[in-house]
Amino acid sequence: MEQRLPAHLEVAGLIRRVQAEGGFATVLNKGERDAGTIMLVLTEKGGNPRIFERMPQLDGTRSWCRSRQQETDDSRAISAFIERRISQDRDLWVVELDVAEAERFIGYSD
Repeated sequence: MEQRLPAHLEVAGLIRRVQAEGGFATVLNKGERDAGTIMLVLTEKGGNPRIFERMPQLDGTRSWCRSRQQETDDSRAISAFIERRISQDRDLWVVELDVAEAERFIGYSD
């Protein structure tokens, strides 16, 4: 089992990295300080939202996976998904990163 960085430190690091690149980052929901899970909402200039969560892999590691992407002009669908996930997991951190090519901050590539 891999060691995990406390959630609040990982979130703070992501926010600092995004801001250093000229982007905007904010915590939408604060979860459990040390062991909370993290959901990222990645946008570019406020549009094209993509939601990423870490998912367990067969080898025991956890990798970032895209859970949702806005497919239509209905921005309410993304908000409803986030609200539903928060109600399911009270320890969930939700962090929005608004910066070009935000996936680079989590090492994700298609």
